[in-house]
Amino acid sequence: MTRAHPEDVPRSALILAGTLVAFAFTLTAGMRIAHVAPAASPALLRSAEHIAPVRSRDLRFVDQADRGVRIEDVGTGRTASVIVPGQQTGFIRGVMRGLARERRMRGIGSAPAFTLTRWQDGELTLTDTATGRSIELNAFGTTNRAAFAALLDEPEAAR
Repeated sequence: MTRAHPEDVPRSALILAGTLVAFAFTLTAGMRIAHVAPAASPALLRSAEHIAPVRSRDLRFVDQADRGVRIEDVGTGRTASVIVPGQQTGFIRGVMRGLARERRMRGIGSAPAFTLTRWQDGELTLTDTATGRSIELNAFGTTNRAAFAALLDEPEAAR
């Protein structure tokens, strides 16, 4: 006599999971056989279409502990902006934390600059010059994109 245990998975769920896996493999194989090219990265598309940068700025982000983050224009050495704790620029801090984590894992300090670029097609990218990683900022929505775009549009603070 067989007894059902509470940890047994229903047969219908196993069949459904198997069907889903088979469908994924079939779809992947079909795309490979049909030679459907994967979507190109925005950087490759800009290069292929000869889209030039409109404005670019090299920035360094300096953590000032409790006083926030000072954003320095590398070309002039002046402060471009200061992000104080509690300000509505948490997106910038979040992006920079991720990039800083990657640099720490690679043993790279905070000295190399980040390049913020606005392109002719309206796209906005932030590129880590030390790792080569590039973030397409338009993908995060207009409000978050505007936080970085303001760094290109702001006149430099005289500090």
